[in-house]
Amino acid sequence: MLLDPLLIAELVLLGLCTGFLAGLLGIGGGMLMVPFITIILSGRGVAPDLAVKMAIATSMATIIFTSISSVRAHHKRGSVRWDIVKRLAPGIVLGSALASMGVFALLKGTWLALFFAAFVSFSATQMLLDKKPKPTRTLPGTAGQLGAGSVIGFLSGLVGAGGGFASVPFMTWCNVAIHNAVATSAALGFPIALANALGYVVAGQGVAGLPAGSVGYIFMPALVVIATASVVMAPVGVRAAHALPVKTLKRVFASILYALAAYMLYKGLSA
Repeated sequence: MLLDPLLIAELVLLGLCTGFLAGLLGIGGGMLMVPFITIILSGRGVAPDLAVKMAIATSMATIIFTSISSVRAHHKRGSVRWDIVKRLAPGIVLGSALASMGVFALLKGTWLALFFAAFVSFSATQMLLDKKPKPTRTLPGTAGQLGAGSVIGFLSGLVGAGGGFASVPFMTWCNVAIHNAVATSAALGFPIALANALGYVVAGQGVAGLPAGSVGYIFMPALVVIATASVVMAPVGVRAAHALPVKTLKRVFASILYALAAYMLYKGLSA
């Protein structure tokens, strides 16, 4: 599959949007990339089932680069809770490896699309309801955060997102301030993306029908273009995140998730 001018323009625009969202919401942009990369690949002759899997894998790989750009900007503002990162990261790596090298390869793309829609809708609802956590609730201990990290990493591996759709609600539920939760989620995006991307490369070896330029399930031309554009835009999203009020940030987060869940539900049901 050649990178024609139209395809490059589509990927650049997608990269700019996802980079902005990575900085703004700490979601890595993955939940925006998966539906649109699915559309792009499907429109260029990739089988629907394979297109979903490649979109998830390619999306996750771009988050490696987006998260670095985003977290640097958040760190300069002192917003990242590195104590939380250290406790969640080991579990995230374990959960990611189990998803990307095991379950992901076994499930059909249609089931992954439906799972994406269901879980993202749930996350959006929890955020939109804006339920106030009990004032006494705090983050669990080391073992509890290891378990939570494993769940976040596993779910991220199935839907191709940086984990913000799960980690941000989890942290806010434990009374972590939303801006700290978003910044910390951006930092968690790196171990999630790296572990899952390696798993997708291993799981995709020898799969039939992959277009030229693919490494495992990852479509490298899209990775390069999207990652370059998103890294440039992520710091802009960070500045916007610190300028917006908490309720506005949550509503933006929820609205985007609902729209993307609706598309993937359609994709899963129509396949």
